[in-house]
Amino acid sequence: MYAIVEIAGQQFKVAKDQKVYVHRLQGEEGSKVTFDNVLLTEDKGNVTIGAPAIEGAAVTAKILSHLQGDKVIVFKKKRRKGYRKKNGHRQALSEIQIESIAASGAKKATKKAAPKKEEVKVEASKVVAKKAAPKKVKADDLKKIEGAGPKAAEALVNAGVDTFAKVANTDAAKLSEILSEASSRLSHIVTDTWPKQAALAAEGKWDELKELQDRLDGGIEK
Repeated sequence: MYAIVEIAGQQFKVAKDQKVYVHRLQGEEGSKVTFDNVLLTEDKGNVTIGAPAIEGAAVTAKILSHLQGDKVIVFKKKRRKGYRKKNGHRQALSEIQIESIAASGAKKATKKAAPKKEEVKVEASKVVAKKAAPKKVKADDLKKIEGAGPKAAEALVNAGVDTFAKVANTDAAKLSEILSEASSRLSHIVTDTWPKQAALAAEGKWDELKELQDRLDGGIEK
Protein backbone atom coordinates (compact mmCIF):
# COMPACT_ATOMS: atom_id res chain seq x y z
CA MET A 1 0.00 0.00 0.00
CA TYR A 2 1.21 3.49 -0.79
CA ALA A 3 -0.18 7.02 -0.65
CA ILE A 4 0.50 10.44 -2.10
CA VAL A 5 0.38 12.99 0.71
CA GLU A 6 1.15 16.68 1.10
CA ILE A 7 3.72 17.43 3.81
CA ALA A 8 4.87 21.00 4.53
CA GLY A 9 3.81 22.21 1.10
CA GLN A 10 5.36 19.32 -0.86
CA GLN A 11 3.81 16.13 -2.25
CA PHE A 12 5.42 12.75 -1.53
CA LYS A 13 4.69 9.16 -2.56
CA VAL A 14 5.13 7.20 0.68
CA ALA A 15 4.80 3.64 1.94
CA LYS A 16 5.01 2.05 5.42
CA ASP A 17 8.52 2.15 7.02
CA GLN A 18 9.82 4.51 4.30
CA LYS A 19 12.13 7.34 5.40
CA VAL A 20 11.56 10.77 3.88
CA TYR A 21 13.32 14.14 4.15
CA VAL A 22 10.82 17.03 4.35
CA HIS A 23 10.92 20.73 5.17
CA ARG A 24 11.54 21.35 8.90
CA LEU A 25 8.55 20.30 11.02
CA GLN A 26 7.58 21.83 14.33
CA GLY A 27 7.99 18.89 16.68
CA GLU A 28 10.61 17.23 18.85
CA GLU A 29 12.69 14.27 17.70
CA GLY A 30 10.89 11.05 18.52
CA SER A 31 7.43 12.62 18.44
CA LYS A 32 4.68 11.46 16.07
CA VAL A 33 2.95 13.62 13.47
CA THR A 34 -0.17 13.01 11.37
CA PHE A 35 -0.79 14.35 7.88
CA ASP A 36 -4.42 14.33 6.73
CA ASN A 37 -4.03 15.96 3.30
CA VAL A 38 -3.88 12.61 1.46
CA LEU A 39 -4.42 13.02 -2.30
CA LEU A 40 -4.30 9.36 -3.41
CA THR A 41 -4.09 5.87 -1.92
CA GLU A 42 -3.41 2.46 -3.48
CA ASP A 43 -4.16 -0.84 -1.74
CA LYS A 44 -3.82 -4.16 -3.61
CA GLY A 45 -4.65 -2.56 -6.93
CA ASN A 46 -7.54 -0.46 -5.61
CA VAL A 47 -6.79 3.21 -6.26
CA THR A 48 -8.68 5.99 -4.47
CA ILE A 49 -8.30 9.59 -5.67
CA GLY A 50 -9.32 12.56 -3.55
CA ALA A 51 -11.08 15.71 -4.68
CA PRO A 52 -8.62 17.11 -3.82
CA ALA A 53 -8.05 15.18 -0.54
CA ILE A 54 -9.52 11.86 0.59
CA GLU A 55 -11.97 12.27 3.46
CA GLY A 56 -10.84 10.34 6.54
CA ALA A 57 -7.44 9.28 5.13
CA ALA A 58 -4.26 10.06 7.07
CA VAL A 59 -0.55 9.24 7.18
CA THR A 60 1.20 8.90 10.54
CA ALA A 61 4.97 9.33 10.83
CA LYS A 62 7.69 9.62 13.46
CA ILE A 63 10.26 12.44 13.48
CA LEU A 64 13.69 10.82 13.50
CA SER A 65 15.92 13.90 13.43
CA HIS A 66 16.24 17.56 12.47
CA LEU A 67 19.10 18.55 10.18
CA GLN A 68 20.22 20.92 7.44
CA GLY A 69 20.57 20.08 3.76
CA ASP A 70 23.61 20.58 1.54
CA LYS A 71 24.71 24.15 0.95
CA VAL A 72 23.40 25.77 -2.22
CA ILE A 73 25.38 28.68 -3.66
CA VAL A 74 23.38 31.57 -5.16
CA PHE A 75 25.52 33.88 -7.29
CA LYS A 76 24.18 37.04 -8.91
CA LYS A 77 26.01 39.19 -11.43
CA LYS A 78 25.12 42.14 -13.63
CA ARG A 79 27.23 42.71 -16.71
CA ARG A 80 29.09 46.01 -16.98
CA LYS A 81 27.65 47.14 -13.64
CA GLY A 82 30.32 45.79 -11.32
CA TYR A 83 27.62 44.00 -9.37
CA ARG A 84 28.42 40.61 -7.85
CA LYS A 85 26.70 38.96 -4.93
CA LYS A 86 27.28 35.49 -3.52
CA ASN A 87 25.11 33.86 -0.89
CA GLY A 88 24.90 30.38 0.56
CA HIS A 89 21.78 28.62 1.80
CA ARG A 90 21.18 25.37 3.71
CA GLN A 91 17.57 24.24 3.89
CA ALA A 92 16.26 23.21 7.31
CA LEU A 93 14.98 19.62 7.01
CA SER A 94 13.40 16.88 9.11
CA GLU A 95 13.88 13.15 8.58
CA ILE A 96 10.67 11.20 9.21
CA GLN A 97 9.70 7.53 9.00
CA ILE A 98 6.23 6.54 7.82
CA GLU A 99 4.54 4.35 10.45
CA SER A 100 1.04 3.83 9.05
CA ILE A 101 -1.32 4.77 6.24
CA ALA A 102 -5.04 4.91 7.04
CA ALA A 103 -7.36 4.95 4.04
CA SER A 104 -10.33 5.99 6.17
CA GLY A 105 -11.46 6.57 9.71
CA ALA A 106 -9.08 9.39 10.62
CA LYS A 107 -10.65 12.47 12.13
CA LYS A 108 -9.47 15.85 10.97
CA ALA A 109 -8.79 18.48 13.58
CA THR A 110 -11.65 20.94 13.50
CA LYS A 111 -11.58 24.49 14.70
CA LYS A 112 -14.01 25.36 17.46
CA ALA A 113 -16.85 27.52 16.23
CA ALA A 114 -16.70 31.04 17.56
CA PRO A 115 -19.49 31.81 20.00
CA LYS A 116 -22.35 33.73 18.46
CA LYS A 117 -22.55 37.32 19.47
CA GLU A 118 -25.61 38.23 21.48
CA GLU A 119 -28.21 40.06 19.48
CA VAL A 120 -28.49 43.68 20.41
CA LYS A 121 -32.05 44.80 21.05
CA VAL A 122 -32.96 48.07 19.40
CA GLU A 123 -35.33 50.42 21.17
CA ALA A 124 -38.63 51.35 19.51
CA SER A 125 -37.22 54.75 18.66
CA LYS A 126 -34.38 52.94 16.78
CA VAL A 127 -31.90 55.38 18.21
CA VAL A 128 -28.64 53.61 19.02
CA ALA A 129 -25.84 55.37 20.84
CA LYS A 130 -22.64 54.90 18.91
CA LYS A 131 -19.62 53.97 20.94
CA ALA A 132 -16.38 55.72 20.16
CA ALA A 133 -14.30 53.42 17.96
CA PRO A 134 -10.92 52.55 19.48
CA LYS A 135 -7.95 54.02 17.72
CA LYS A 136 -6.29 51.53 15.42
CA VAL A 137 -2.58 50.94 15.86
CA LYS A 138 -0.77 50.98 12.53
CA ALA A 139 0.61 47.54 11.67
CA ASP A 140 4.38 47.18 11.38
CA ASP A 141 6.18 45.82 8.33
CA LEU A 142 6.74 42.30 9.65
CA LYS A 143 8.62 41.35 6.45
CA LYS A 144 11.65 43.03 8.02
CA ILE A 145 11.96 39.93 10.21
CA GLU A 146 14.47 37.51 8.65
CA GLY A 147 12.60 34.42 7.42
CA ALA A 148 9.17 36.10 7.28
CA GLY A 149 7.94 36.52 3.72
CA PRO A 150 4.78 38.32 2.52
CA LYS A 151 2.51 35.29 3.09
CA ALA A 152 3.85 34.66 6.60
CA ALA A 153 3.50 38.35 7.51
CA GLU A 154 -0.07 38.35 6.18
CA ALA A 155 -0.93 35.28 8.28
CA LEU A 156 0.37 36.96 11.45
CA VAL A 157 -1.56 40.18 10.75
CA ASN A 158 -4.77 38.22 10.13
CA ALA A 159 -4.24 36.50 13.49
CA GLY A 160 -3.94 39.86 15.24
CA VAL A 161 -0.15 39.71 15.67
CA ASP A 162 0.44 42.82 13.56
CA THR A 163 3.24 44.70 15.35
CA PHE A 164 6.83 43.99 16.30
CA ALA A 165 5.88 44.29 19.97
CA LYS A 166 3.19 41.61 19.66
CA VAL A 167 5.56 39.26 17.83
CA ALA A 168 8.18 39.81 20.53
CA ASN A 169 5.65 38.85 23.22
CA THR A 170 4.46 35.73 21.38
CA ASP A 171 6.12 32.35 21.88
CA ALA A 172 7.90 30.90 18.83
CA ALA A 173 5.77 27.75 19.02
CA LYS A 174 2.60 29.87 18.93
CA LEU A 175 3.89 31.76 15.88
CA SER A 176 4.51 28.43 14.11
CA GLU A 177 0.99 27.30 15.04
CA ILE A 178 -0.49 30.47 13.49
CA LEU A 179 1.43 29.89 10.24
CA SER A 180 0.44 26.21 10.07
CA GLU A 181 -3.24 27.03 10.59
CA ALA A 182 -3.08 29.70 7.86
CA SER A 183 -1.55 27.37 5.24
CA SER A 184 0.27 24.05 5.11
CA ARG A 185 2.81 25.76 2.84
CA LEU A 186 3.93 27.87 5.81
CA SER A 187 4.24 25.02 8.32
CA HIS A 188 7.95 24.41 7.54
CA ILE A 189 9.05 27.94 8.46
CA VAL A 190 11.27 28.07 11.57
CA THR A 191 10.28 30.93 13.91
CA ASP A 192 12.76 30.37 16.75
CA THR A 193 14.48 33.79 16.34
CA TRP A 194 11.42 35.86 15.41
CA PRO A 195 10.58 37.13 18.95
CA LYS A 196 14.21 38.19 19.45
CA GLN A 197 14.31 39.99 16.09
CA ALA A 198 10.96 41.66 16.72
CA ALA A 199 12.06 42.88 20.16
CA LEU A 200 15.03 44.71 18.61
CA ALA A 201 12.80 46.18 15.87
CA ALA A 202 10.19 47.32 18.41
CA GLU A 203 12.90 49.17 20.35
CA GLY A 204 14.29 50.73 17.16
CA LYS A 205 17.65 48.94 17.52
CA TRP A 206 18.09 48.51 13.77
CA ASP A 207 21.89 48.22 13.85
CA GLU A 208 21.73 45.39 16.39
CA LEU A 209 18.97 43.76 14.34
CA LYS A 210 21.13 43.89 11.21
CA GLU A 211 24.06 42.32 13.09
CA LEU A 212 21.77 39.51 14.27
CA GLN A 213 20.30 38.95 10.80
CA ASP A 214 23.79 38.76 9.28
CA ARG A 215 24.28 35.65 11.43
CA LEU A 216 20.98 34.10 10.31
CA ASP A 217 20.21 31.79 7.40
CA GLY A 218 16.49 31.58 6.59
CA GLY A 219 15.68 32.76 10.12
CA ILE A 220 17.98 30.17 11.74
CA GLU A 221 21.04 31.31 13.68
CA LYS A 222 24.21 29.78 12.25
